[in-house]
Amino acid sequence: MNTFLIIVNVVVLLLLISLLIVMHKKHVSFSKRVFVGLGFGILFGLFLHFVYGSTSEVVIQTTAWFGIVGTGYVKLLQMVAMPLVFISIIAAFTKVIIGKNFGKMAGVILAVLIGTTAISAAVGIASASGFDLDATSLMGGSAEQARGEEIVAKNEAMTSTTLPQQIIDLIPANPFLDLTGARPSSTIAVVIFAAFLGFAYLGVRRKDEKTAETIKTGIDAIYALVMYVVKIILRLTPFGILAIMTSTVATSDFGAIYNMGKFVIASYVALIAMFIIHLIIVSFTGMSPITYIKKTAPTLLFAFTSRSSAGTLPLNIQTQRKRLGVSEAVANFAGSFGVSIGQNGCAGVYPAMLAVMIAPTVGINPLEPSFIFTLILIVAISSFGVAGVGGGATFAAIIVLSAMDLPVALAGILISVEPLIDMGRTALNVSGSMVAGVTSARATGELDKEIYNSKDAKAQDLGEI
Repeated sequence: MNTFLIIVNVVVLLLLISLLIVMHKKHVSFSKRVFVGLGFGILFGLFLHFVYGSTSEVVIQTTAWFGIVGTGYVKLLQMVAMPLVFISIIAAFTKVIIGKNFGKMAGVILAVLIGTTAISAAVGIASASGFDLDATSLMGGSAEQARGEEIVAKNEAMTSTTLPQQIIDLIPANPFLDLTGARPSSTIAVVIFAAFLGFAYLGVRRKDEKTAETIKTGIDAIYALVMYVVKIILRLTPFGILAIMTSTVATSDFGAIYNMGKFVIASYVALIAMFIIHLIIVSFTGMSPITYIKKTAPTLLFAFTSRSSAGTLPLNIQTQRKRLGVSEAVANFAGSFGVSIGQNGCAGVYPAMLAVMIAPTVGINPLEPSFIFTLILIVAISSFGVAGVGGGATFAAIIVLSAMDLPVALAGILISVEPLIDMGRTALNVSGSMVAGVTSARATGELDKEIYNSKDAKAQDLGEI
């Protein structure tokens, strides 16, 4: 009987995918198809959840099959993410005018990424304090205890090395290994390696224009090839979102979400407040924040459902270039740096809220000015190298809690609501990198206002790239 029900559920998913294909053939815009996929996913997920139950064998096996579409799509994006980070940074070096915009561009991007992470930490502190969150009042079961033990084990592995050694670990001894994403710091290592190659290209360009032009041609060719792979994968976005959202809703533990509703609400209040700050920053550049919302919505929606900043990188860069009018060099730098530096949600809001919640369990007043200042500083510094994939927030939390000498095991009590919160965190991460791109492009005069303000739906359609 279960097999029959699973087959029926899979057939329903295939029918919904067929409807999205029909919409594509009728030239319905990419953005609309993404939102329709999201809607189908929520409704179908709720149906499975309430008819069978989130822990039923039917739902577990059904979502396993759905993973071929949803998880498979995210894996395809992750497949191209590291090569895209690598080639995007090198390509960005070939497109900047050294001495004129390069220093200013890189400086503004890093300042926005790190500055907004510090602000997001302050927002997280305010939200946790405003909602009076306290880890001692949260109850944890066996799953939470197991998660706490896992976090403690990770912390012991990380703290077994000294801070100087941890900094040294960011340096790529074997860049080819890091291109596989084998280490937690692989992304930042690839960024460093690509930056070295980029500076080497600038050195060659100063001494030998002909050789530099040959190198640039080769880099442009590889970049075009990688971007075409990205183009192929992006066309699958509505289907991926449909499958991911269906599985997420169908397997969500609504009871746990209700029990920890206060933390969930506080988290989203902080995330929304930080997104509003992003819009204020955009408005300070003289550009419309409403337009920013409209242009970035499909990308933020994908980040929300996929929970992967690295997986969203292709959409991130394309959105900056094709919808926001950010120059190719700036978009490449902002998108690539944003994957591993200054993630506002995972490395800013989340660890700051955890620290404020956990501090009272060891007799520390989280509202002490010295505690708040130290926490914000540590959050900003530790935001370097946070992986843009699932688990990055845990990595950031371990670093911050350890640096503040707070027990890390209590972070395990949030395992039941982690996926729900991680969706919002990831969307905020991606928004932060796009805001950095818009701000830097505006500061260096490399923002095309006509593209930013364009209402031509066809020109803005990411699916037609």
